[in-house]
Amino acid sequence: MSSRVFIATNPLPWTSISDSKKLPTTTYSSPTLRIICFSSSRPGFHLTTDYDIKLATIAEFPGNDASMTGGAYDFERATTSLTQKLLSSPKKVTLVRHGLSSWNEESRVQGSSNLSILTETGVKQAVRCRKALVDIHFDQCFSSPISRAKSTAEVIWQERPEPMVFLDSLKEAHLFYLEGMKNVDARQRYPKEYTTWREDPCNFNVNGIYPVRKLWETANEAWKEILFTPGENFLVVTHKSILRALICTALGLGPERFRAIDVNNGGISVFNFNEQGEAILKSLNMTAHMYSDHRYLYGKSQ
Repeated sequence: MSSRVFIATNPLPWTSISDSKKLPTTTYSSPTLRIICFSSSRPGFHLTTDYDIKLATIAEFPGNDASMTGGAYDFERATTSLTQKLLSSPKKVTLVRHGLSSWNEESRVQGSSNLSILTETGVKQAVRCRKALVDIHFDQCFSSPISRAKSTAEVIWQERPEPMVFLDSLKEAHLFYLEGMKNVDARQRYPKEYTTWREDPCNFNVNGIYPVRKLWETANEAWKEILFTPGENFLVVTHKSILRALICTALGLGPERFRAIDVNNGGISVFNFNEQGEAILKSLNMTAHMYSDHRYLYGKSQ
């Protein structure tokens, strides 16, 4: 047996399903959903069912273009609240990874070391980020105080009047004796520890200290410092590992998902937060600006 299903919207002759059963009901003036089923095995037979489903129209959400773009016009309980307290207003946070550093170029383990500096290529990447974000108003810029991120932030924030804020909670993970070592040397000298760091980072530890698990704690601290700041649109410039933690904590993912997220040098990610402190990821690791003169433009609600 084959069948066809048609879906249409139209006002019902009665106000709701319960009304058809002579029960008390609430009147809705919006369109309702009508489903009509036809059966090829039973000619002339069809079943019509009306469902009283209130349909949201674009007029109910003025100023929102989500209906045209397929985006969410609102969200609640997207994940658990990062703040556990109401925010003064919804927030938008743009996350940027620092430009190429000297130890990126040399394939060294960076961690929280301040010895890895922005290269000439890294500066050019930071300039590209600045141009890509030039049309967006930010109320505040937060940055890691570690050199490669700080230098990137200074290039991006150039000529903006508000002072930058440097947060220790945005520092990169501390990787102890691996820091500064070339990856090939670290693999040979500390095969067990290095393999754990690469393949099971959540369980990598030094003397009982778990750097990735600690990142989740500091990421939560950073989110609170950022989201409780007055303003609605923020820029954050920091490092790859803490960015992974920031993104995962916002999405409700644990440290075992550390390597499920990747962010390129100069990559841009964007989150919206509602007043409950719940996050929705709008963009992840955008890099169009690295290969063109692309400029991003998004408002508070986009």
